[in-house]
Amino acid sequence: MRNPASLDLVRSIKSFIVSFSFNAPNPENNSKRIQDFFLSMEAAIRGHPLWEASSDAEIDNALEGLEKYVMTKLHSRTFASSAEDVKMDAEISDKIYLLQNFLRPQHLDIPSVLQNETAWLLAEKELKKINAFKVPREKLLCIINCCRVINNLLLNASISEDRVLGGADDFLPILIYANPPQLHSNLKFIQLCRMQSKLVSEAAYFLTNLVSAKSFIVDLNAKSLSIEESEFEESMQAAKLVDRVPQETLITFDKRSAFRNITDPGSSIPMHKKANSNINGELNYPYMEAEAGELTVGDVERLLSLYKDVVTKYTSLCSTVRHLSVSKTVSPVPQGNDDDLLRGSNGTHKDTSCKGD
Repeated sequence: MRNPASLDLVRSIKSFIVSFSFNAPNPENNSKRIQDFFLSMEAAIRGHPLWEASSDAEIDNALEGLEKYVMTKLHSRTFASSAEDVKMDAEISDKIYLLQNFLRPQHLDIPSVLQNETAWLLAEKELKKINAFKVPREKLLCIINCCRVINNLLLNASISEDRVLGGADDFLPILIYANPPQLHSNLKFIQLCRMQSKLVSEAAYFLTNLVSAKSFIVDLNAKSLSIEESEFEESMQAAKLVDRVPQETLITFDKRSAFRNITDPGSSIPMHKKANSNINGELNYPYMEAEAGELTVGDVERLLSLYKDVVTKYTSLCSTVRHLSVSKTVSPVPQGNDDDLLRGSNGTHKDTSCKGD
């Protein structure tokens, strides 16, 4: 494109990008314009003298580079560009968050052979990368990598347990476990803005499965799960009550990383010495704004003490929430972090419910 002979193509690309600033965002209309533009540019490139001796692979690379350039420029105009998409993202994320409070593998009929902590963590890691990218292809690669991990888990299960490979249902634990941000907008962005000629084969299959899993979550109710309707409704209400607790009163600890990154002794002044007292003379939680490098070895004992204090208070809160149910005791609210909700330490389900009663 830096060759003067490609000036006509460069002008077409820049003109197309600028044209988006003249119209209000409209996902469906924008998608048609983008797909038509890619088709016309593919024809122009294939018929251009600069690419007349190029192989199909070289032309394919040129088209991928074109999509990356154009969609990076248009990202703010095409990703989560409507109020409806933003609202849907929030609703899905909130619903998954509530489900995380009580949903267990048995509610989704997930066999123990698929409750593999290592595989779920790896799949979660890949899916959560999706918002780090602005281009449909790179977002799609995050989904493909996530789904390959799940597919390998299913394949191993089918071999060892003579189990038929599953579909969208087997992706549900990962979505609920990872709760990827802006799930709806990411899937829609890929569907509308990725070159249609590339949404085939493996990529199309995995994307379709994830879209189906998202749709299942949107419509999910007690009838979708192995759970009594009254228990489901009461558990959702209990989760909403817990969600109203001021977040500053809780400290979330990830058991996989709470102390793993504390390798540098850092400042010689312990973090708890820097804390101020509140109006009741009690010590505030001093680690909320701390970085790992600021912690000292002496802070570990103090941090553990604060953690136990928070867990004790959270357990009491769980007990109180259960007693608010008027018909019967609701499903227990987890005492541990969200990572334990669908898995145990060895890949099997572990009950992490509150034991406050």
